[in-house]
Amino acid sequence: MNPDKNILSFLKPELVEKIWEQSAVQEIPKGTEILREEQSVKVLPIVLNGLIKVYSRFDDKELLLYYIEPAQSCVMTFYAALKNTPSKVFASTEEDSAVLLIPVGLLPDWLKEYPDFNELFYNQFNLRYSELLDTIGHLLLDKMDKRLYDHLHKKWELTGGNGIKMSHSQIANELGTAREVVTRVLKKLEIDGKVSQNSGEIKIIAPW
Repeated sequence: MNPDKNILSFLKPELVEKIWEQSAVQEIPKGTEILREEQSVKVLPIVLNGLIKVYSRFDDKELLLYYIEPAQSCVMTFYAALKNTPSKVFASTEEDSAVLLIPVGLLPDWLKEYPDFNELFYNQFNLRYSELLDTIGHLLLDKMDKRLYDHLHKKWELTGGNGIKMSHSQIANELGTAREVVTRVLKKLEIDGKVSQNSGEIKIIAPW
């Protein structure tokens, strides 16, 4: 694989060269768990292409926290690396992905030497905080049909408008609800002409 170095063009060229020289690029298949709760953090990921899901787990349910898109990293991993604490989250690939893995031992010096490296994570913290506020707003104000539609629409956008191949149980886990609720609401969205379901694939066919 020949990764596009321009994906880090927001950083100083000198730092970009150091990152490519001292980091590794790994291609990871879809559905691979790459980080577990309580796991020691050894590398900091920057997604080159593909998509990574970051989530927490409560009993037998998952709670989606955020997605890491190309040119983004994981703020929870960044924090754990700097504080030398175990991971508090799980992460897995939603698509076949290429990820740049930066050894965490390099971070303290780079953050001091290159202030723009800090900017990457300040922006990520701001993005995740905004997403958290949106999520709280959805929980407080939206009915389940709107929450489910918005969740599917976001995933549809992140995957380039392709069909969403997820089980009702997987969707329920990400939304913190029951599979039966997702099945019922999806059927309503289908009747309303918002989505279609065929052979385990969900497609967005109309705006809300």
